[in-house]
Amino acid sequence: MSKLCIRSARVLSPADGLDETGDILVEGGTIARIGGTVSCPGAREIDGRGLVAAPGLADMHVHLRDPGQTEKEDILTGCRAAAAGGVTSLLCMPNTSPALDGPEAVEYVRKKAESADARVFPAGAVTKGLRGREAADWRALKAAGAVALSDDGRPVADAAVMAAAMRAAPEIGLAVCAHCEELSLSAGGKLNEGAVSRELGVKGVPAAAEDCGTAREIALAAAYGVPVHICHVSTRNSVAMIRDAKRRGVLVTAETAPHYFALTERELLRRDADYRMSPPLRTEADRRAVVEGLRDGTIDAIATDHAPHTPREKAGFLTAPNGAVGMETSLAAGITYLVEPGYLTLPQLLEKMSAAPARILRIPAGTLRAGGNADLVLFDPRERWTVDPGKLHGKSRNAVFKGRELTGKVKLTVCRGRVVFRDL
Repeated sequence: MSKLCIRSARVLSPADGLDETGDILVEGGTIARIGGTVSCPGAREIDGRGLVAAPGLADMHVHLRDPGQTEKEDILTGCRAAAAGGVTSLLCMPNTSPALDGPEAVEYVRKKAESADARVFPAGAVTKGLRGREAADWRALKAAGAVALSDDGRPVADAAVMAAAMRAAPEIGLAVCAHCEELSLSAGGKLNEGAVSRELGVKGVPAAAEDCGTAREIALAAAYGVPVHICHVSTRNSVAMIRDAKRRGVLVTAETAPHYFALTERELLRRDADYRMSPPLRTEADRRAVVEGLRDGTIDAIATDHAPHTPREKAGFLTAPNGAVGMETSLAAGITYLVEPGYLTLPQLLEKMSAAPARILRIPAGTLRAGGNADLVLFDPRERWTVDPGKLHGKSRNAVFKGRELTGKVKLTVCRGRVVFRDL
């Protein structure tokens, strides 16, 4: 059985109350010992001095494009990108071809992911074909291995169907992840409705489109006393509504993505489709509200909404599909835009990128403890590097932080006790 020993790292696991310098011994797929000085004869040793050892990140919003769109990404390449970013567990969204709306499709993902460089947890579709009207067989999806329900990419149009999913999910053991958008407001929009859309003469997506969707899902959760998770929060009004709902005891959790706390609609003045995503980059006031939501706990988690597209697809500014890749840059973006300015501490950032997503999804991730899964990331919190899309590990290059200097570099990722990424 292979052994790996990480020596003298800062061992940091918020879920376990760990923040100390020590060793970690990995045997097979398990953490055998953690903390202090570990005796590990015959182990492969890694010098962790100056580095942070933390639970592998859990990205709860990833598009792997497999099955059906594998020219953009597939399960194995997507997990290679995950490993390069320190992500050892991920929730893959169901907007594939065919959609993950039946047990066969979920089983396909789980089987193909068995040899991947990260653990893949499928989200099953709320509705058949993601059409927003007819409910999928949620119990069959759960039995096949789904851990959540979502129609992400589109909202669930029928409020009664969404309410039924939210009411059934806790009993079945599934989370419900809501893409909040009122399509009658956003239809045809290419970027945030505001100063930049007017300057470019392009139809915009109003913040109200997201806000109306957020309000509906909060209202359903409040009315029925059931949980809901709000995906990719980008507007100040949505942040305010989620904050108010939490104060009232509504069972709502929320995520945002690095591009929403780091960038604004001004990036679209480049006329570069890599900066187009859904929801779109918003105003500086929205960005600040998202940061404050992360700071005060309104927003529980940071996910990437990793959305690969081919260079050919992204070539046309107004014709390109929405989305950007992000798993390889998420930790560094969090350190650069949240920790370095003092909005979050490093333990708080790791809580939002590992323990909180694992807790929301109820998956075995987000911890570092003896006897637990050997899924961990070793990173240099001070190393500065420039994002080069040509050096990314997935198939696509639509990286929203391309050309930017970020702080924080993943040096080693271990998943299931196996080294899946190394930059030492």
